[in-house]
Amino acid sequence: MKTLEQSNIETVSAFIEAFWNESDLECVDRFLSADYQELSYQSKEGLKQFAATILEAFPDKRYTVEEMIGQEDKVLVKMSVKGTHQGMFFGTAPTGNTIDVTLYRRYRVVNGKIAEHRGWIDMVTMWSQIRGE
Repeated sequence: MKTLEQSNIETVSAFIEAFWNESDLECVDRFLSADYQELSYQSKEGLKQFAATILEAFPDKRYTVEEMIGQEDKVLVKMSVKGTHQGMFFGTAPTGNTIDVTLYRRYRVVNGKIAEHRGWIDMVTMWSQIRGE
């Protein structure tokens, strides 16, 4: 029998694949709860807007989960994102440089739906890679 932690990890894994890798921005209704709290991008719409910005700037982007830990209703994820800067990114024209950046995400899962998210990304490294430093 699956534990709560295993089920929550499966939910988060499926969300990461659909939302971040397949760029299915409309999957939020399938994975996020009605009372979802977005602690990094203000709202569901803010999360979708940030993902669209990433997709425009790095159309070949790929997120790879390096570690995922479930504890009760929390799922902690360490992953990397790799891609090529091919579109505008916060006012910076495409450079053609590649990025390989570490990020962390914390999800809270309730009744099979993601109820809360907070993310951290190494923007210092990302900007230095974009600029080719």
